[in-house]
Amino acid sequence: MLWTAASVVALGFLVALEIAARHYGTRGPIDNQVREVVFAPKSGPLLYASMALMMVVLTWRQRFIAIGVAVGIDIVFFVVRWSLDAKMMFGNGALWVLLGCAVIAVTRRTGRERALLLKGVGLGLLLVAGRKTGDAWLLITSKTRLTVLDQYVAVADHALGNPSWVVGRMVKATGPIGAHVLDYVYIQLAVAAVIVTVYQLRNVAAERRFPSHHLVRTFLTIGLLGPAIYMIFPVVGPIFAYGTGAFGTGSEHLAVANLWPHTPPPIGAPHHMPFDELTPRNCMPSLHTAWATAIFIHSRKGPRILRYAGAFWLIATLGATLGFGYHYGTDIIAGVAFTLTIEGALRAIERGWDRSGIQLVAYGATVFAALLVSYRYLPLQMAEHPWIFGPLLMLAMASVIYGYVRTTKRWEPTAAKVPAARQPERQPELV
Repeated sequence: MLWTAASVVALGFLVALEIAARHYGTRGPIDNQVREVVFAPKSGPLLYASMALMMVVLTWRQRFIAIGVAVGIDIVFFVVRWSLDAKMMFGNGALWVLLGCAVIAVTRRTGRERALLLKGVGLGLLLVAGRKTGDAWLLITSKTRLTVLDQYVAVADHALGNPSWVVGRMVKATGPIGAHVLDYVYIQLAVAAVIVTVYQLRNVAAERRFPSHHLVRTFLTIGLLGPAIYMIFPVVGPIFAYGTGAFGTGSEHLAVANLWPHTPPPIGAPHHMPFDELTPRNCMPSLHTAWATAIFIHSRKGPRILRYAGAFWLIATLGATLGFGYHYGTDIIAGVAFTLTIEGALRAIERGWDRSGIQLVAYGATVFAALLVSYRYLPLQMAEHPWIFGPLLMLAMASVIYGYVRTTKRWEPTAAKVPAARQPERQPELV
């Protein structure tokens, strides 16, 4: 019943976004996903990562068959596109396998086996739908929020020492190699999440059931709630508001000045500033930081290589978000508090709400709200007294981290100390 209710809500949400996107003259998430059955996908790695999530419910033989079918279909599409000189991208085969497994579940499976396979397909399609939904949300933010609050956030960022400007100069100093590495990490964040999730779900095929909590739940919840904050606190980012734009967006004529990353913005009374209807208002909070933090948290119980990978992805994502001018330092702090509050809430739901869970979520939500209010109404005071507000911002983030670690550590099951049973002495057998 819970999966059915969630599916109905998700479908209704997708339909609403589809209608909103068409209202603004563009394709919605459903239309874009249907087109990728035939046309070149936007992200082939994401589709194969989604198929990998679905395959956690399959046996090894079925997994090899699924991979072979997906690759075979992609080869056919590749040959056809090459002959027609069309846009080249792989991933259609993975989507076809996902849809084919859904058909098999409905027509060839029954009972628990059908439910398990449908859950696997749903998990894979949710990851893809989450990406399409995010694209639609970003369009809506740019069309409906015609003024942005970048001046407020940039002034408040003085309390942290303007980290985007500092890291931006560092990334430029590394040359193209450092920029390419960070860009790949930034773009393929969903693939990293799938790697951690596949490890968490490695026993699903054997146990024939899903664990009560895993990374995809947190990942999708962050993606669902984050854009709502974008609507409340629209911010475009330093590269757009204080630079020459990025990837040829042409928003430089709307920037305050060409300051990023060499000259920090001056301290002065901030104002709302109008901006174009193309650039997403996707800064506050930094969802890339939020997702990377979630990956880091969920990788802590994995093997050493997975823990190292989770830490690397978090550090590299922070470097990319700041170094490419996509986010301010204040966005990062808000993103960490945002993630820990969501993760705490999901874990509290999993184990049943109690006083410690309520306190953790309430405190995290209060700190997150206080951060947004301070960025909006106290930016000048923060910039003029950085030695007071800078440590306060870091302390606020650290307090949420401490509260999360302290609370969830209590929730971890402890092995009961049972004395080992005394082994009976061996007796000589009678002849």
